[in-house]
Amino acid sequence: MRKRGVERSPLPVRAEINVTSLVDVAFTLLVIFIITAPVMQGGIELNLPRGDPGYIEANENQLTVSVRPPDSIFFGELPVPRDEAPAALRQLIRAGELELVVLRGDSLAHYGIMATLLDVVDSEGATPVLILEEVIR
Repeated sequence: MRKRGVERSPLPVRAEINVTSLVDVAFTLLVIFIITAPVMQGGIELNLPRGDPGYIEANENQLTVSVRPPDSIFFGELPVPRDEAPAALRQLIRAGELELVVLRGDSLAHYGIMATLLDVVDSEGATPVLILEEVIR
């Protein structure tokens, strides 16, 4: 039997993309990358002693010297032998226009190495900055 009355027309086909879920996924990935980006910083890992941290502004004329136990010394990320480190630091300060030398010392590093490097920086006229705080991991 046929139905009586008005026959319904088929629904029109709409070819639209639902972007709500796409935007949700994009924002979720953005939040994940914002949270994990600081964790993925490179560099030399040190176990620094606790201290009251201050702020150091980044500078192009800056060199970071890291000291790790037992006797590892790094200029930036470049390893330097302990015997050659004071002379190499002296040459870098004299040759370049280093205004700031950041000395980072591990809590287990020998204080004598730090004192020697600090003396070289001070005698050459560059501004020394000591960082003696624990790295938060």
